[in-house]
Amino acid sequence: MELHLSSARVTVLLGLLRVNAQDTPVESKSDLPLEIAHLLLIDVVGYSKLLVNEQIELLHELNQIVHGTDSFRAAEASGQLIRLSTGDGMALLFFHSPEEPARCAMEISRALQDHPRIQLRMGVHSGPVTPVRDVNDETNMAGAGLNVAQRVLDCGDAGHILLSGHIAEDLTQYRHWQPYLHDLGQCEVKHGLRLHLVNLYKDNLGNPHLPGKLKRGRRWKQRSGVSIRPVITPRWPKYVLTAVLLVSAVALAISFSVFYRRGSPAVARSFSGKAADVGLPIPEKSIAVLPFENRSEDKANAYFAEGIQDEILTRLSKIADLKVISRASTQHYKSAPENLPEIAKQLGVANIVKGSVQKSGDVVRVNVQLIKAANDSHLWADTFDRKLTDIFSVESEVAKAIADQLRAKLTGQEEQVIAARPTDNPEAYDAYLRGLAYTLKTATNTPAYYLAAQKYLREAVRLDPKFALAWALLSLVDARGYISVNLQPTVALREETRQAAETALTLQPNLGEALHAKAFYQYACLKDYDTAVRYFEEARQLLPNNSRIPQSLAYVARRRGEWDRSEAYFNEAERLDPRNVSLLAQHALSYTMLRRFPEALRKLDQVLDIIPDDADTLSTKAAIAQAEGDLPRASALLAPLRPAAGLAQALETQVYQAILERRPAEIVPRLKEILAEPDPALGYFNGELRFWLGWAQEVAGDHAAAQESWRQARSELESFLKEQTENRRLVEHLALTNMGLGDKVATLTLAERAMAANPIERDAVSGAAPIEVLARVAARMGEPDRAIAALQKLLSVPGEGALAENVPLTPALLRLDPMFDPIRNDPRFQKLAASPAPK
Repeated sequence: MELHLSSARVTVLLGLLRVNAQDTPVESKSDLPLEIAHLLLIDVVGYSKLLVNEQIELLHELNQIVHGTDSFRAAEASGQLIRLSTGDGMALLFFHSPEEPARCAMEISRALQDHPRIQLRMGVHSGPVTPVRDVNDETNMAGAGLNVAQRVLDCGDAGHILLSGHIAEDLTQYRHWQPYLHDLGQCEVKHGLRLHLVNLYKDNLGNPHLPGKLKRGRRWKQRSGVSIRPVITPRWPKYVLTAVLLVSAVALAISFSVFYRRGSPAVARSFSGKAADVGLPIPEKSIAVLPFENRSEDKANAYFAEGIQDEILTRLSKIADLKVISRASTQHYKSAPENLPEIAKQLGVANIVKGSVQKSGDVVRVNVQLIKAANDSHLWADTFDRKLTDIFSVESEVAKAIADQLRAKLTGQEEQVIAARPTDNPEAYDAYLRGLAYTLKTATNTPAYYLAAQKYLREAVRLDPKFALAWALLSLVDARGYISVNLQPTVALREETRQAAETALTLQPNLGEALHAKAFYQYACLKDYDTAVRYFEEARQLLPNNSRIPQSLAYVARRRGEWDRSEAYFNEAERLDPRNVSLLAQHALSYTMLRRFPEALRKLDQVLDIIPDDADTLSTKAAIAQAEGDLPRASALLAPLRPAAGLAQALETQVYQAILERRPAEIVPRLKEILAEPDPALGYFNGELRFWLGWAQEVAGDHAAAQESWRQARSELESFLKEQTENRRLVEHLALTNMGLGDKVATLTLAERAMAANPIERDAVSGAAPIEVLARVAARMGEPDRAIAALQKLLSVPGEGALAENVPLTPALLRLDPMFDPIRNDPRFQKLAASPAPK
């Protein structure tokens, strides 16, 4: 029976839950409606020692913390939350997902870092509950679920987030939870019953230490392979219990099969308080494929060697019994490095594949070696001489031979997948490999690389309209270019993205790459996050080693404002792909949007360890220095760089530095030089650069030149608006340009249009940028109240900034940015500018 109780309709007497927790029967009817609830019990440690007025103040503060969590607000908004008071804490009953109470507990733990006087312990469990009438004839909740949750809670100390084994097993079905679940074994509770406990903690959230109750050895048993006797003894008919046991047995068998095949524990075990995955042995069935050496006389055939390596790697990665490191993490190594044991250690693998490709006309020679990294011994090697038309058999034979050598178990479907021929057209395959090569390059995040990849992939599907893999990659390139605006985000581009994904799925419904492309289209072009997640999860089953799936799920989660979940997905992706610079840079961007700058800088330093002196990474570090108010550090990072127009963000960061220093005269000639011969392929970016030129000229005191630059910028930007109605960066920069020209009506209209098209409630990442634009234009257009209100909102939320490297506004930037000069003497602005940096 479905339970329909909203939080507003549930009232509970203080201490009533304590009565229920002691197993006092509150209702004896056998036909009570049962509902499975996901419960979070919260208890204030040391509550009884406080004075009454201190208790009241603390509970009020705790209520505000809990009510401020995203999990609480989302569940309450959907009517799927019940709140119960317990006198010295509370119980929250969620009904959508077992993730909800765990996520809420982590959010509360994070918030408590700013409230050190509040010491909590929390217990999480899933189980049956039922509505009852209390002594005041009000609706209350009772049931075995609450009883067990209370016992889980009672086993913890201050800071602990303890989970029952039941809900922990549910959470292990989600990979992003697995690293944070630490098995504590069994704890003896009331009546001699044993309860299986799991400790939830990560970084500085939760309590990594063994609970005091479990330190007293008599009451604690480390988990054995024997099933734990259930604590719950619900009064259910025997036939129901029989059915439950049968279903549980089947589920257990399936779970065992899944986790056995993946070769990873369901719950990470840790009794020392250290991270559970530290020091774990490297799986024997783990492998990295290093770049293949191009031995062709024509060095232009490098793309072919890259493609063969990637195709072999891709086939291996579809074998669930193997751990395969992505090419993005291996591409920065040499083809035949000398320090294989060290490389294997860096990548977390036991085995290395290296090889070479020589292409001459329509004949190809492929040499492949499988090496055990620990002692640099060869496990297998072979050389294949084939016609170009038979290259797929080489890729399949190599993948099958490596799997056999590592004794990987292949399902029938996996054998079919690694033996598949994606196309029978050699010319189409050659075009596909050329397009693929552009997507694999480190500096792929520029318009030029997107356009080149798009050109070759369009040629591939023209030559073979049944080439599903090429259609899928074309759709993915289009979708990524659309959302990053590295391709002009027109209606035509969005339509090509859709058609390419649907064509790939129609041709091969079980192609993981096609499902991934469809998912990314839903995410990037339609912002239909629910549908996107469904397709991503389907793709994950077919692409178990593909780091782009959890990386994409991280993107979706942060757009939804689920920052902790997004971080967990990023961590999962990095375990699959530890040296992927694009992945690391995106993780750094998340920290930047959260204004967690030290963590962002650590990720960016990881990128620079792999690709030293990368201009985009250095400019991002400079933008963070600007946000922290450290202009000398930013200047030192930017000084060696001379980015071209194609590296727009790095270039704009340099311009912004000159403006913040109020010395823009030196940058103006550089911008004029670039814009003297604008690259048509950059589309509206040229108009965006003209806005920056006008701003630099204005700050330099050349008002007439600034007006001319802004008029030209407006003309160029408006010419793109008809085809790119949803390009929010275009609309935002057009608003800023009109601001410079003094057109208040057009400015505010465009700013409001940007906010309406991309509200922060719908998109927590880019929804903050239009609010910043409104704050900027309102400050300049004589609307100080609107500017202050927008800034107050902006400084309280994470998200992208509107300028340069998308770094969000900070109090330091308010103090430095000349665009806010018109309201600089407003006491409200001064208070914001003097406030500590948001956390």
